[in-house]
Amino acid sequence: MATSALLVPGWGGVVTSLALVALAAAVAYRQRLGLTRELVVAAARAGLQLVGVGAVLLLLFQRAGLPGGAGWVIAMMLIAGQVAGRRGAGLPGAKVAATGGVVTGTVVTLGALLAGRVIAAEARVIVPVGGQIVSSAMLAAGVALRRLREEAQQARPEIEARLSLGQSGRQAFLPHQQSALRTALIPTIDSTKVVGLISLPGAMTGLILAGVNPITAIRYQIVVMYMLLAATALSALTAARLAERGLFDEAQRLVQVDQASEPS
Repeated sequence: MATSALLVPGWGGVVTSLALVALAAAVAYRQRLGLTRELVVAAARAGLQLVGVGAVLLLLFQRAGLPGGAGWVIAMMLIAGQVAGRRGAGLPGAKVAATGGVVTGTVVTLGALLAGRVIAAEARVIVPVGGQIVSSAMLAAGVALRRLREEAQQARPEIEARLSLGQSGRQAFLPHQQSALRTALIPTIDSTKVVGLISLPGAMTGLILAGVNPITAIRYQIVVMYMLLAATALSALTAARLAERGLFDEAQRLVQVDQASEPS
């Protein structure tokens, strides 16, 4: 199946698609939602950021090679850890726990794909694939830490009651950790269950639009879904375990968890 040049929009097509943003802004303005300015700013930022990233990636692929790609993935992991850590603000060591979760989920998943030669060890491959993994790991770690903070605040009497009965901190907090992990994992599990039935995921859609055989695109998408599921589980579990250690002092007493406002 040949790839048609019409499948890749030019800058004129990008400008034409901007009409959709104008339509959304007009609807928001007409309904007095107070979101018109935010829509315009979001569209402008997205365009500028993507153009900037595209230019950097072009230079990276041409000049920096595999070491540059690895450095880009490392930078993404560190930034993602900070973002996810803010979701658990108030937990002791939230950013460290989030970074640990993101790094674990990304390194193990990406490492397995490279070791199994599922993907090529090239910058143009590991950067986009690594970006997908880091993004999923970041979201899972952020949700898990937010739920852990809420559980530690709301269920403090129950946790302290278990501690008074002689349970260790881990035993006393285990039901609440399990609840946080379920909350973090359910969205990815649900999306995995219905993939292909409700929507065609981005990777598969992109390959089909590029002219790749649908069966080949499906194989690629299966790999993507499985790697994201693994990264999500590893990231959430690692972040929760690391955060749990900071919730109890040396005498196995539950520390005070601050009420912190989350970033919007």
